[in-house]
Amino acid sequence: MYKKMKLADTIRVAPNLLGGDVEQNVKAALKEKLEGRIDKNIGAIVAVTKIDTIGEGHILVGDGAVYYDVKFDSIVFVPTIQEVIEGEIVETVDFGAFVSIGAMDGLLHVSQITDDFMSYDGKNGRLTSKTGGRSLSEGDKIRTRIVAVSINEREPRESKIGLTMRQHSLGKMEWLEEARRPKSDQEE
Repeated sequence: MYKKMKLADTIRVAPNLLGGDVEQNVKAALKEKLEGRIDKNIGAIVAVTKIDTIGEGHILVGDGAVYYDVKFDSIVFVPTIQEVIEGEIVETVDFGAFVSIGAMDGLLHVSQITDDFMSYDGKNGRLTSKTGGRSLSEGDKIRTRIVAVSINEREPRESKIGLTMRQHSLGKMEWLEEARRPKSDQEE
């Protein structure tokens, strides 16, 4: 889920950025420091949108930079357990599919795709069901539910988001559309 948050931080503005507009330089330093960072309590910081207040600058002995206490607005992505979210499959592997769900990727394990047994077709790069004639491949749009979240601040690539499609109204968008059509339309 995307949220707008008011945050506060102390930001270092390097000496080469001290000329010109202070607010513009502070915003540039904030974007460089925070955008793309993952925090366990906040989530993934997607964008710094607006500076609210900039405190008085402080200079530390031996450092030519100026440090400012800043309050600002930002957009963050917070994966929440039980949240239903739409995404796109970015990679299929023998144990499941990686799904882009916004600012992060989640793992849809093969056991969480359908009730039918799914196997990996490495030659075509897709997951196929044994009896249902269904498949998932890169680029497919899906609706899924977040069932597990483990955020690793130090190594964001090690963060894990578990997904499932084994519940009502979840699955590949084409499957959901087929289920929504009346039976007479499906027979044609």
